[in-house]
Amino acid sequence: MPYFDRIDERTFTPTEHVGGAWNLDEQHVGPSLGLLCHLVERDHAERRGDRAGRLDVTRLSYDILGTLTMDPFTVDVDVRRAGRTIELVEATVTQAGRAAVVLRAWLVQPGDTTSYAGTGLAPIAPPGTMGAWDPTALWAGGFIASAEVRRLQESPGRGAYWVRTVVPLLDEPISPTAAAAGLADIANGMTVRADPAEVVFPNVDLTAHLFRPPSAGWLGFDTTVSFGAGGHGLTSSTLHDESGPFGTLAQVLTVRPRPDARAGHSA
Repeated sequence: MPYFDRIDERTFTPTEHVGGAWNLDEQHVGPSLGLLCHLVERDHAERRGDRAGRLDVTRLSYDILGTLTMDPFTVDVDVRRAGRTIELVEATVTQAGRAAVVLRAWLVQPGDTTSYAGTGLAPIAPPGTMGAWDPTALWAGGFIASAEVRRLQESPGRGAYWVRTVVPLLDEPISPTAAAAGLADIANGMTVRADPAEVVFPNVDLTAHLFRPPSAGWLGFDTTVSFGAGGHGLTSSTLHDESGPFGTLAQVLTVRPRPDARAGHSA
């Protein structure tokens, strides 16, 4: 069973694997982020075919405008800036007449820069060297339960980990980039700075910058979570596949102590 069933060209319904971590009656936003990336790539392929060459997704910038219930929703894709070598494409999730998630994606023409390739971003230990960690011990919901995690925790809010899932976004071919986008939002819960039973810290956005397309398989994160003193936070990650780093990820958080929670405890 995939994360979503396709009802028609624009309409999708979530399955049990999309259940949220903060509220079981709501969707975890993670899979819908991957779905939007997939639909942008699908629209791009249908418009261009092999006629002008394919462009690669290099930035995925999502604004999370509200929650999604476990009900059908629609997605609309709009080319904001068409071009032969660069495009800006927008995709919007709408449910019950309300926009809930908006993606603005930059797609850029690939080229051969093999002789210049490299990065100063540090690699993380491979997945086989990290111990298995069960995220359902901390988080509820079908999405978290669908993920296999291997983690090396350094301290609260600091760690490296690998994530993969056997659950596809849809029953149709999905690129490794879209599959990675569907797991990216998990970063905010894999090395928490504070116990979510005492503090809530949902993200209001997610932005990924990619300097190469990822490979299929394990998705790695090197993550730092920061909380300010004024109710704001930031989860910052370097993204990896098993060949090394391929991009960065940032999520802005709204941090709010639960009013009935015991203060002063961190996980």
